[in-house]
Amino acid sequence: MFRRRVWTLISLIIVVPAGFASKLLTPRDSWIRDHGAGALYVVFWILAAFFVWPSERVAKRIALWVLSITCCLEVLQLWHPPFLERIRATFIGATLIGTTFDWWDFPPYFLGCLVGWIWVRAISHKYGILEK
Repeated sequence: MFRRRVWTLISLIIVVPAGFASKLLTPRDSWIRDHGAGALYVVFWILAAFFVWPSERVAKRIALWVLSITCCLEVLQLWHPPFLERIRATFIGATLIGTTFDWWDFPPYFLGCLVGWIWVRAISHKYGILEK
């Protein structure tokens, strides 16, 4: 369990800067900035949840829950009540719940779900055997 958490933490240390770089350092109208960063967003949340529950048994459920919640947050961007607009006006709020609905955000979410699930399975397989 300890090694899984260590490798999950190392993975998070890689994914977080990559996600921020894809949003902040790519050209304004690039596909990576506008949509591709969503894949890293999903991978981050899968890794974060796996850090808390580092069991291969729940890896698929974690990935599916993160995908479901992310898709719900995307649909929630169609709703613009004042309290959500205040949250979205902040950098962290915009990063966590998004600002504008776009159908093209869904394919990267599914890609991120697949990559995240494969990533945590790789951590589980490599280090789960050593810890039994």
